Amino acid sequence: MDYQAATRLLPASYLRIAEEAKKSVSNKIQELLEKRKWPEEGWSDSMLEAFLHEIALMDSSNFLGSVGVGEREGRVFSKIVHTRHWGLSHGIGRSGDLVEPQPKAVGSSLVNKLTNALSLDAIKICGITSVQNCFVAPIATGMALSLVLSTLRHKRPSSKCVIWTRIDQKSCIKAVQLSGFALEVVDTTKNGDELNTDVFAIEQLLTKIPVEEIVCVITTTSCFAPRAFDDIVSVSELCAKYDIPHLVNNAYGLQSSKCCHLIQTAATKGRVDAFVQSTDKNFMVPVGGSIIAGFDKTFIDDISKFYPGRASASPSLDLLITLLSMGKIKFKKLLKDRKENFEKLKSGLKLVAEKHGERVLETKGNNISLAFSLSYIKGLRDNEITELGAWLFQKRISGCRVIDVGSVKDVAGVTYQGWGSHNSSYPTPYLTVAAGIGMGKEEIDVFLNKLDTTLSEWKKKGQVMT
Repeated sequence: MDYQAATRLLPASYLRIAEEAKKSVSNKIQELLEKRKWPEEGWSDSMLEAFLHEIALMDSSNFLGSVGVGEREGRVFSKIVHTRHWGLSHGIGRSGDLVEPQPKAVGSSLVNKLTNALSLDAIKICGITSVQNCFVAPIATGMALSLVLSTLRHKRPSSKCVIWTRIDQKSCIKAVQLSGFALEVVDTTKNGDELNTDVFAIEQLLTKIPVEEIVCVITTTSCFAPRAFDDIVSVSELCAKYDIPHLVNNAYGLQSSKCCHLIQTAATKGRVDAFVQSTDKNFMVPVGGSIIAGFDKTFIDDISKFYPGRASASPSLDLLITLLSMGKIKFKKLLKDRKENFEKLKSGLKLVAEKHGERVLETKGNNISLAFSLSYIKGLRDNEITELGAWLFQKRISGCRVIDVGSVKDVAGVTYQGWGSHNSSYPTPYLTVAAGIGMGKEEIDVFLNKLDTTLSEWKKKGQVMT
């Protein structure tokens, strides 16, 4: 706006104040564009809205007098849908490269570039300081793992299988299946209550299977207790020794300084080709996005170029808005709060466990998830054991998993004994809970109270025998 021209309508002194206020907003936007770093302080909603409206005007579909004669011109029928996406309807990527700008979608391309830059900064803040490159993929973690595997296939054309340390979540298994590889499952080893990586078994497979037939080793950081984070440092050293790619499933590990330290150390001491994390689990945005990152810029670029076609900008836009709204300071506080909540949840569970003759399983290698024994469940059918989770859900407790260690399940053609427990012969049924980022202390209090009352109800009804 030409404030000088507006002096014909309003007093110059008023306009100077308004102009200074607008300049302060413009300066913050300019700083973001120049530095491409996550701001310390979060932006106000009004500032974010002004910024997004300005970006949206850069897309050709929002040009005044624009006429589109192609098959894809960013037309949106519903005003609600148009508003939901801030008028950014062209998506991201071009000709199968997720990070390449579009000439018709300068605004959407800018969102994509900024989100990737701020995500890289966020990963470094979490503790993975030597990360070199990343991009936000408009697919959740499982599909992102599959995208990395598909890229590796072209670099290792004779590869046939993936060596995978067992974690009982279907998404990783199906990611391997979708990519067309066989799965070599390495079961966990039991050390006290905790389940750990069988590094010796991994090396045995590395020496048994021809190197050219192994596409990579997949390890996992964040997971459900009593499974500990994988010993990715030792595995990374093996991968470096045998020249095998190493892919880390870091689904919700960015919120854990321990997970991030493991990845950083593994990259320093051995080999980590890429690590994948969820946007929703780490940054509290809607489900649908992931961040693929690594220590070799060229390899991460290769993965982004392997994506077929254009993609939705929604996950990138959601993350950009959230990061700018949150700011570094608030994020660091959320990380600190999560650590405190983990300790609060652990101590509260111990009190409930003592009351009901149970115990919190000792899993020092996992500082996100906790396992609560259900050793007094006897003589129940499989579905009756897991009904405890349904009872808790009826009391509006979500995210709690009840594990029947006797369960057998076939997933993608592989039979898993003790499905859900990450081990073929774990001795004790249990339930798991997690202290995730954004959890409130009051939620912990409510959960502990409802867990206590639910266990008491089970005993009264004779479903638990002591």
